[in-house]
Amino acid sequence: MNKNRLEAFSDGVLAIIITIMVLELKAPKGGTFHDIKPLVPMFLSYVQSFLFVGVYWNNHHHLFHTVKRINSRILLANMNLLFWLSLVPFATGWVGESNFAPTAVAIYSSLLFINAMAWTLLQWAIEKQGDWSEGIKKTMRRQSQKGIISASLYASAIPLAYISPFISEFLLVIVALMWLIPNRNLEKFQDQQ
Repeated sequence: MNKNRLEAFSDGVLAIIITIMVLELKAPKGGTFHDIKPLVPMFLSYVQSFLFVGVYWNNHHHLFHTVKRINSRILLANMNLLFWLSLVPFATGWVGESNFAPTAVAIYSSLLFINAMAWTLLQWAIEKQGDWSEGIKKTMRRQSQKGIISASLYASAIPLAYISPFISEFLLVIVALMWLIPNRNLEKFQDQQ
């Protein structure tokens, strides 16, 4: 299979995920700033999830710069990632509607942890293909270390949600910011293929 088909499908799924999330935002009933106040938690959870989905899309794009061909292992790992990402709108809505209730934040943190594991599986599936140069392997080892730190922060955010949902949310945002700018070295490898 051509990797462009997989990327186009993934882009479409991620666009739909973002669309579903934004459709959950409802306009206020009145026309004053006071009427917006109850919608702030929903808006904040949307912004956070938009950031997460955008980070996954951006890093997915860069990761696939390293791919020469697609096999069934990569297809399955990619579908696994997309499945878990497709649950983000549900968790986003719950966090916003519950005004960042501890259980909702814990479930949201758990989902992000699962997404991180799905990302790791996708990266491993691509690595197992055996097409990486030594330069890509070195870059991906550094990226894997960042992945371990991310998974640790996600895992910490789960129980912390019951102590302070806002500390938990803070950890989640730190992870998103860690991945906000993808590894630019991956772009360089596209030209070498």
